[in-house]
Amino acid sequence: MKVLMACGGTGGHINPALAIADIIKSKYPGTEFLFAGTPDSMESRLVPQAGYRIETIRVAGFQRSFAPKDIVRNVKAAAYLASSGRRAKEIVSGFNPDIAIGTGGYASGPVIRKAARMGIPTAIHEQNAYPGVTNRLLSREVDCVMLTVKEALNFMEKDKFEYSVTGLPVRGSIAGISRSEAHRRLGMDDAFTILSFGGSLGAGCINETMTETIKWHVKKGLRINHIHGYGGMGRESFPQAMKTAGIPLKSDRLRITEYINDMDICLAAADLVICRSGASTLAELEAVGRASVLIPSPVVTGNHQYHNAMVLGKADAAVVIEQKDVTADKLITIIEKLYNDPDRVEIMAHNARGLHLNDTNQRILDVIETLRKKSVRSKK
Repeated sequence: MKVLMACGGTGGHINPALAIADIIKSKYPGTEFLFAGTPDSMESRLVPQAGYRIETIRVAGFQRSFAPKDIVRNVKAAAYLASSGRRAKEIVSGFNPDIAIGTGGYASGPVIRKAARMGIPTAIHEQNAYPGVTNRLLSREVDCVMLTVKEALNFMEKDKFEYSVTGLPVRGSIAGISRSEAHRRLGMDDAFTILSFGGSLGAGCINETMTETIKWHVKKGLRINHIHGYGGMGRESFPQAMKTAGIPLKSDRLRITEYINDMDICLAAADLVICRSGASTLAELEAVGRASVLIPSPVVTGNHQYHNAMVLGKADAAVVIEQKDVTADKLITIIEKLYNDPDRVEIMAHNARGLHLNDTNQRILDVIETLRKKSVRSKK
């Protein structure tokens, strides 16, 4: 089987594409893959690193602003659009795939559209509760739409396509470590453990509130372990804030670092997670079953992180606070209540675990098998 994968722009689109490719490869070891992406984004680096071949296509989104830099970008986007159909046809015809799958991002649009119009069985995977523009448009043309959560249907023309709620594939190591083993590996005792982070770049509002939160529980002498990743944007300010407060970056109860490279262990150790609400992060919270305080990023397309977070919020698996409402005092009040009410934390964790689909890989394979059979029939 030959599979064309199209993705691009962010890890939120690229990592699911790589995960789906790995799932297909586990079932069909002889599968040949080709990825399509943009030349200047993360996929041009991450896809080859994962061992897959990639062809590039120049595509960009249009900006609504009339600022000079956005006008220049729109001129480029228009030029890319004019040539994208021809380039997409080159990619699809040159590889001649049996099936094609898109996971969102600009590159996914012209490539999956061209494949569908050439009669190749196609599917897309939407990671968020609020679908991106590319996937909303492609949903009208593909054979099947795979959804992480059913709530995404509220923003699509759901009577015009077949869909399957597959969930989002997560790393196999995420759910394989016990809490006690994770504490042992981190050199921490079994105290109430907070894990907080804002992604690889960090998030200003999370760093600011965690500065005050860490001061609060350290100075009160509470039995709290705290792991915090401040990210690139906190590289100078966060360690300095801790130094000023006389708090070490590492102790028996603290582990404060720029990046969290062992997220599987840290998630396993945590009782409470404080973070943004990207789709992959939430899928991992559900897979492990952890209570959370979610602070959606307000600067993402369609405010999709808010919609993601509310899936957990409505299930009583998370406390959701919009960034405009975040204060250190509010967060400390929430943490203190949960710290003093372990039964409440366990209920939230149980509810998070209840949202996890433990057969995601098989659900994705079911869709692939349907596409594969359709491809075989079309070639007879």
